[in-house]
Amino acid sequence: MKSPAFTIPGTREALLSIHKAAQNCGVPAATHELIHARVGQINGCAVCLDMHSRLLKRQGESDQRIFALATWRETPYYTDAERAALALAEAATRLNDRADAVPDDVWKEASRHFSATQLGALLMTIALANFWNRLNVPTRQVTGDFVEQYLEHAR
Repeated sequence: MKSPAFTIPGTREALLSIHKAAQNCGVPAATHELIHARVGQINGCAVCLDMHSRLLKRQGESDQRIFALATWRETPYYTDAERAALALAEAATRLNDRADAVPDDVWKEASRHFSATQLGALLMTIALANFWNRLNVPTRQVTGDFVEQYLEHAR
């Protein structure tokens, strides 16, 4: 089936509005895209991983940063702030993997790098990435060349 975001009137626009609001809170665009791509990796969302990898490339990100994302802890390609955001994204995506879903040390490290507004924007981005994954994965959305066409149209 086609994604509900494209079949239920107003849904896509509402999600894009949330995305735009989160993007305007002072967090670097690359950090938002890294979160979307990493959450897509965790949840097995090919569309999101493909789309956000392409967006990272368009922003001038190196292949190393894009290709090594799943191993961000073991590579030198990410800033301390990006690492804090990625740790927060992983914890907030894998809520049931541990008793303390988002440990204090993860939150404290993110708070060292981001203001309260920026933390809110990160949480909105994480939630939105997970939301898109929960639409795409169950409906078995397949990635492909349409992603590039969608990105061109969305500009």
